[in-house]
Amino acid sequence: MDPEVDLVERWQSLLTCYNEVACHLERALQEGHGLTLSEYETLDRLTTQECDKRRMQDLADTMYLSQSALSRTVSRLVKGGLAERTHCEADRRGVFVEITAAGRERWAEARRTHLAVLAEHLSPVTA
Repeated sequence: MDPEVDLVERWQSLLTCYNEVACHLERALQEGHGLTLSEYETLDRLTTQECDKRRMQDLADTMYLSQSALSRTVSRLVKGGLAERTHCEADRRGVFVEITAAGRERWAEARRTHLAVLAEHLSPVTA
């Protein structure tokens, strides 16, 4: 088989798998918890780091979202009472995002759904 064809086919297979799982996650998180996948992923990054408060720029560097898409996502979380924005005292241009107690609670509930969907759709890697 042509190595280039094989490479492209593996890439397409990866994309197909990602899109399928992402669609299931989006639906389950929205129906069960009122969260989009991007909102869940943002909360997840805020809860699984060393601290609950992150600079927007640092958060953007760890995510697949553009800076503007992340900003819109954070705005929805703030509006829903799941996160707060604060300005950096040392650099007023810097913006921090911090998860709230309600955000932590919603994330914990949604995490069970997230893990269940992943377990259902991603088979373990076998050697």
